[in-house]
Amino acid sequence: MKKYNIGVVGALGAVGTEMLKTLEQRNFPVEHIVPLDVAENEGKEVVFKGEKVKVRTAQEGAFKDLDMALFSAGEAASLKLSPVAAAEGCIVIDNSNAFRMDPNVPLVIPEVNPEDLRWHKNIIANPNCSTIQMLVALKPLHDHFRIKRIVVSTYQAVSGTGLAGIAELENQVKAYAEKKPMEVSVYPHQIAFNALPHIDVFLENGYSKEEMKMVNETHKMLHDDSIAVCPTAVRIPVIRCHSEAINIETEKPVSPEEARQILAEAPGVKVLDDPLKNLYPLAAELVGTDDVYVGRIRKDISTENGLNMWVVADNLRKGAALNAVQIAETLVKMGLV
Repeated sequence: MKKYNIGVVGALGAVGTEMLKTLEQRNFPVEHIVPLDVAENEGKEVVFKGEKVKVRTAQEGAFKDLDMALFSAGEAASLKLSPVAAAEGCIVIDNSNAFRMDPNVPLVIPEVNPEDLRWHKNIIANPNCSTIQMLVALKPLHDHFRIKRIVVSTYQAVSGTGLAGIAELENQVKAYAEKKPMEVSVYPHQIAFNALPHIDVFLENGYSKEEMKMVNETHKMLHDDSIAVCPTAVRIPVIRCHSEAINIETEKPVSPEEARQILAEAPGVKVLDDPLKNLYPLAAELVGTDDVYVGRIRKDISTENGLNMWVVADNLRKGAALNAVQIAETLVKMGLV
């Protein structure tokens, strides 16, 4: 089997760390792993397959010997370095928002639209974490019944903000337990014991940037701008795993029983749905898992062709690192590297 030289940009961050772990766990055919980060982190070490590997600086010239690089360093770094890496012959799989809506860059979930990888020009965008888990669950239903409208409310973990978000929640919980004032710096309000209907900046239409990502990315990956999408994104005091309450309206009638059967056979999906036995997806129980979990599948009693469901996935795995690695695996499988 051919092996590949793989870079991970932002290797010391929350998602970069998960990317390294995922490459190792899935036994991706790596010849050399090259962890890349900001200059001040050069020389620090990460462990990959039991070996210590020194971190290098992500800069021009660092990508010449790489086949692919997984980027998790944020939008500014991606805008600066992705074109450099692409020009040096390296395929970039970028986890930021930098190129998602660029018409010349494919935006891909392997279970949803792998065929779009065929027209890549050395940069491929990894979708938003919330969009990924939503569409992995909805694409099989869309294929059978055609979805006309999606209403989704997300309940997103603080790890979506990175290590700083995790630290802020932990520090506030500790302060609460010690009866000390809670310090607020990462989020606009206290996140511990709270729910913030505010992720990213608000736009002129009243929706947040995070919410509009779900609208625009859904249209791009399903190749259908006519699907109505109405999202509300909420940050909650959970460290890992995003949860979503999803309501869909379909062209053709769909029963909960049909939906369960289709989802049970869909790639990347697991159905946990027996409410009478308290069985449904829970964020606290799904940390470190790779699938998208679906439960509470029930008819929308307010409309004829409607369905409700509850969807949970690890935002650092399928919502970020795993999807990026799966894109790399699919490129290899399709002979596109």
